Amino acid sequence: MDDRRVDLKKHDRHNNDYKPTIINKKMAEEFKRHTAYKLKIGDILSGSQITDGERLKFIEVTGTNVARVNLIANVIDKYIQDEEKKFASITLDDASGQIKLKVFGEDIEKFKSLEQGDTILAIGLIREWNKEIYVTPEIIKKKQPEYLLLRKLEIDKNKPKESDRKEITELKDKMLSAIKREDVNGGADIKSLVTELNTKQDLINQEIRKLLEEGIIYEPRPGKVRYLG
Repeated sequence: MDDRRVDLKKHDRHNNDYKPTIINKKMAEEFKRHTAYKLKIGDILSGSQITDGERLKFIEVTGTNVARVNLIANVIDKYIQDEEKKFASITLDDASGQIKLKVFGEDIEKFKSLEQGDTILAIGLIREWNKEIYVTPEIIKKKQPEYLLLRKLEIDKNKPKESDRKEITELKDKMLSAIKREDVNGGADIKSLVTELNTKQDLINQEIRKLLEEGIIYEPRPGKVRYLG
């Protein structure tokens, strides 16, 4: 027996992927909510996982919470289990790392035309099961090999500068100090933080959202946040 054969019954207890109709409807809703970020595979694998219980919500990459990705990479391996329990995976490599795309049920047809060495564009949701990060694809398109180099140049050009990251870190530290200080007053008012820190409202809201998702602060009532630790 192929040692890569998937125990789908065991897999289903941890992940609802093997329900094509339901998953496709659920995925469609999630795709409407999330931006597909153009990233290198290595950035995804080195990002910080943000979970809700046992469920992966996001991968934090350079300060951005990523749930959906847009990848360009080469296919280096393909596996198809076309039996009663249908499953398929392909392994992608973009020179920064390797990640698998996984599909179930009739969606395995998406992989049948792909071959080792193909360069593809894949858009899909980041998933995690059994400590492995993978992607459930919505869109797969074959591309010319030079697209991989063009994507690398595009990502490198748009990477945040070190000075920008430093400013964000400093802002986060100042916000936390202000929130802790206002704990005796029942919490910090978000509008007051904007005035005190002399920073744009959308940037404050972005960092507040990250702190809430990380469980560092909580919102006892709208517009007010308190330190949780």
